[in-house]
Amino acid sequence: MEQLAQMAQLIREGGPVLYLLAALSVLSLSLILWKVIDLAGVTGGAARRDRALAAWAAGDRDGAQAELAAGRAPADRLGAAAMAAIRAGIGGALLDADLTRRGNAEMARMSQGVRVLELIAMISPLLGLLGTVTGMIESFQMLAEAGGSANASVMAGGIWEALLTTAAGLIVAIPAAIAAALFATRVDSVGQEMEVAVGQLLAVENRRMG
Repeated sequence: MEQLAQMAQLIREGGPVLYLLAALSVLSLSLILWKVIDLAGVTGGAARRDRALAAWAAGDRDGAQAELAAGRAPADRLGAAAMAAIRAGIGGALLDADLTRRGNAEMARMSQGVRVLELIAMISPLLGLLGTVTGMIESFQMLAEAGGSANASVMAGGIWEALLTTAAGLIVAIPAAIAAALFATRVDSVGQEMEVAVGQLLAVENRRMG
């Protein structure tokens, strides 16, 4: 409780900018937690897709689709959609367009929230710097009004409070930047898995047809 009281006191001393940074911190942590849960299980499943591909090549189309239907990864869903489209007689440019649309939809869904984290990482240090600059301006205004009788301890306190916002901005920005980079890397790896899964399926189908 004492630590929470000290934190609340620091936020009050930091002024409006620190209130805004505190709100961004809560938003950032919420987004990070959400994306950790949301992106759990989106990678992997290569062994399942290999079994489905082998079944498809052997002519067991029902078994291949059933194998992918049990998967949770976007690559599994895209592969199952490709199989269903092929069985429905869809091919060529129409198949490519449909798979591209589905792949883009999967990528967009997984990327939700990542841009917001990147924005938080970008603006938090700027907000901290803004709070520091405005705090320093107030401190020097106090110095100018006091003339030569300014109290050094009062000036030091004002400068300390001003620098607090810069530290807070960095504290908010660093975890958001790290999380956004890690999530973006994970999304890119899923995109590569989807491309590989569809490419392998189409290669097997072309060999079977040819």
